[in-house]
Formats: sequence, C-alpha cells, structure tokens
Amino acid sequence: MSATRDTSQRRLQISELVRQHGSVQVTALARQFGVSMQTVRKDLRYLSERGVMARAYGGAIDSNVVGNGQAEPHYEAKRTSHLEEKRRIGARAAAMIKPGDTVAIDSGTTSIQLAEALPDIEVTVVTNDFGVLTALTPKSNINIVMLGGELRRKNMAFYGGLTVEALDDLHVDLLFLGVDGFDLERGITTHYEPEAMLNRKMVEAARSVVAITDSSKFGKVCLHRIIPVSDLSTLITDTGAPDDVVQACQALGVELMRA
Repeated sequence: MSATRDTSQRRLQISELVRQHGSVQVTALARQFGVSMQTVRKDLRYLSERGVMARAYGGAIDSNVVGNGQAEPHYEAKRTSHLEEKRRIGARAAAMIKPGDTVAIDSGTTSIQLAEALPDIEVTVVTNDFGVLTALTPKSNINIVMLGGELRRKNMAFYGGLTVEALDDLHVDLLFLGVDGFDLERGITTHYEPEAMLNRKMVEAARSVVAITDSSKFGKVCLHRIIPVSDLSTLITDTGAPDDVVQACQALGVELMRA
C-alpha cells in the first residue's frame, strides 16, 4: 500500500474515532497507528483545516460539540447573563475565604461577583482580571497581587508568558476557577488557549480548586481543556445543576454547593 494510501486510511480512521469518542489524544493515536506524534499532529491539522474536528490541547475534539456551535459571547453580554445566579454563587464563594487566606481568583464575570461580595478582611488575592481588581481596590485590608501580561479586551483580563511566569513562586490556599464549558467527560474547558495555560498553572499553585459557574455552562465543551472534573475540590453553582453533575460530584468526592 502506498504512503498516500496509508495516510488517507489513517486520517479516515482518526475521523471515525473522533466521531465515536468525541475526542482523541496525540499520544494514544501515535501508539495505535505506530507513527510519530509529529505525524499525528499533521493529520489532526489537516482534518481540522477541513472542519472535521477542532484542535485541542494534546489532541482534538469533535467539531460538532465544541462550544455547542457557539462562539465566545461578548464581554458585556456575559456580564449581564444569569446575573442573579452569579451574585449568589459569588457570595457563597466569598464566604469560604477566611482572614489570613491567600487566594487566586480567575478571570470571569462570576469571579467579579465573588470580588464584589468579598468583605474587607485581611486576605491576599492573586488575580489576572481587571474587573476583579476594580472591585477589590476600594477594600483597603485586602492585599492584591495583580498578574501582569497583555490585556485581552474580549474579557478584560491579562494573559501571556509574563502572566504564567508570575505564578512560578506563588502558592495559594484556594483557587476560584471560572468556567466556559463544564462537561463530565471532557472536563472544564475555555475558548482561549492562553487562558487554559494560565489556569493550569494556577491549579498547580493551589492547595484546593473551587469551580464557580452557573448551570448554563453544564454540558458545554470549548476548544481548550483546563482540567478534568475530578481535579476539583469543590463546585459552587446554582440550583439548576443537573442530576448527572450532582451524582458525578458525589462519586468523585467533589463537594457540591448550590447557591
């Protein structure tokens, strides 16, 4: 069989695997087909360029499930969407923070509600979000560590190599992690790759990871994976959490709080 035929057959089989399983990983495909990871990456790039799948960290995701066909919403639309639920979730999250804690607050509109609800107590907050910074600035007892980098105006937060490097020597008690997509099989995901990279670094720096999300994010899958659900310590959401999420949290030992 010619090399061209081999390549064509392999790419067809990869397409079928993505459709069957929803996602594939580079390392597993390389082992399965007996080719290099570089060859697999070329296959995935070829298939993603033709809309068969979407590239993701370490592999690819079925293009039919990525973001449920939705682009990243505009920042102002996100700020006003499910606002009451976000306020309740933010207040519940803020109640977890005690004097003397060091916490990281990820970017996001629910994170801003957490910052608004946080009382003016002696804590240290690490963040990359401009809205969180604005909410905390008037609270003089809160020590703020702002992660630098390049401002992404689409969600008013800072990203890049400088942002990630700033976390190298930091350790926090709690990380409050915002969510774009929350799927039991594909984990916690986001639209923006530098955000996923930064979030994974935040997870490494944290003793406990708390996801804060309204129930509209459940079942959604975005392009870039951050962590599996099993890596969470706690999930704070609203009363609309579906039964499968509740049951999965119980099975995985993830504490579920509903606001």
